[in-house]
Amino acid sequence: MSAFSRFTPLIQSLPATIPFVGPEAIERERGRKIAARIGANESGFGPARSVLRAIEQAAGETWKYADPENHDLKQALAAQLGTAPANIAVGEGIDSLLGQIVRLVVEPGTPVVTSLGAYPTFNYHVAGHGGRLVTTPYVEDREDLEGLLAAAKRENAPLVYFANPDNPMGSWWPADHVIDFANALPETTLLVLDEAYCETAPPEALPSIANLIDKPNVIRTRTFSKAYGLAGARVGYALTTDGTAQAFDKIRNHFGMNRIGVAAAIAALADQDYLNEVTLRISRARERIAGIARDNGIEPLASATNFVAVDCGRDAAYARAIVDRLMSDHGIFIRMPGVAPLNRCIRVSTGPDSELDLLEAALPSVLKSLAAG
Repeated sequence: MSAFSRFTPLIQSLPATIPFVGPEAIERERGRKIAARIGANESGFGPARSVLRAIEQAAGETWKYADPENHDLKQALAAQLGTAPANIAVGEGIDSLLGQIVRLVVEPGTPVVTSLGAYPTFNYHVAGHGGRLVTTPYVEDREDLEGLLAAAKRENAPLVYFANPDNPMGSWWPADHVIDFANALPETTLLVLDEAYCETAPPEALPSIANLIDKPNVIRTRTFSKAYGLAGARVGYALTTDGTAQAFDKIRNHFGMNRIGVAAAIAALADQDYLNEVTLRISRARERIAGIARDNGIEPLASATNFVAVDCGRDAAYARAIVDRLMSDHGIFIRMPGVAPLNRCIRVSTGPDSELDLLEAALPSVLKSLAAG
C-alpha cells in the first residue's frame, strides 16, 4: 500500500486508528443486522418530537452554512445554564472539542495525565499531536482523584482529563470532591472535566456552574449526544472563562457546525419536559439492566450514566466471549472496557424495553453455553 512520502514524522509513526469499532462495521464484518443497539451509549429513546419538528423545518435551509459564531445556540445555552454566552464554546460534539483542547495545549512530548482505561478518543487526540500519555489506574472502579493530582504535579503536566460521571464504568464523584480536585491543581494545569453524562447524574455529583466558571484552567465539556438523543447531530459545548473560551476561536472550524444539528440543539434545550421524561426512562432502564444482570448471577455496578457496567466475575476473555456471543448468536450489540481490571466487565447502554427484552431473553443462554464450554 503506497502513501504520500512527506507526511510529518509524527504522522508516519502513528497507526491508523478508530478508537471505537462502530456497530455498522460489526454488521459488515458479521454479515448480520443488529437487533438491539445497546452498546454505544446513544439514546435509543431518541429526541423529543419538538426536536424532530425543528429538524424537519431546518432541513429546507440546509443549503445555508450555520452561523459561524453560533450566536443563537450560545444564547440558549447561557439562558439555560445561568452563565454568559462568552463563557461557552461550541463544537462538533465533545470529541471535536477534545481535539481542539489538545491542539491548544499539547506539543510533541508534552505530558498529559488521564486514567488508565478512560475515554480512548481523548488519548487518540493526544497521540495525534505527539503528547506523552501518563496514566493512573482506577481505584474501586472510580477514577482516582488523588492519583491524577499526584501525576499532574509530578509531571508538571499542562493537561489532565477527568470524566464525571465516568465512561466506561458509570461511577461518579460528589461535587465537593470535584471542586477540591480542581482547586488543588496547579494554575498551569488545564483540567478537562468531561460531563457528557451530566443530565443522567444525581444532582450532588455536579458542581454548580458558578463554582468553576471563574477558573481559567478548567474546561467543562458537555454534549447533546446522550440524554437529548442527538448523537448523530454532533453538537457539544465547553464551559469556561471568557478568555479560555475565546481561545477556541483561534483554531476551531468556524463552519464546522451543521445547520440542522444547531436547530435541533436549540429545540432540545427548549423542551425540558422531555428531558425530564427521558432521564426517568433512562433511570428505569438502568434498573432493568441491573435486574437482568443479577438474575443471571453477575453483578451490576452503580451507574450515574445512560449505561450499566456489569462485573462478570471472571477475566477479560470471559467478558469478551459474552460480548461476541450476544452479537453473533442474537444480534445484540454491547461493549466492554478496554483495559484490566475494568475489562472483567461488560457495558450495556439503556434503551427501549423492546431491546432490553432481547437482552433478557438471550443472556441466560449465552452464559449457559459459555459455562458448558
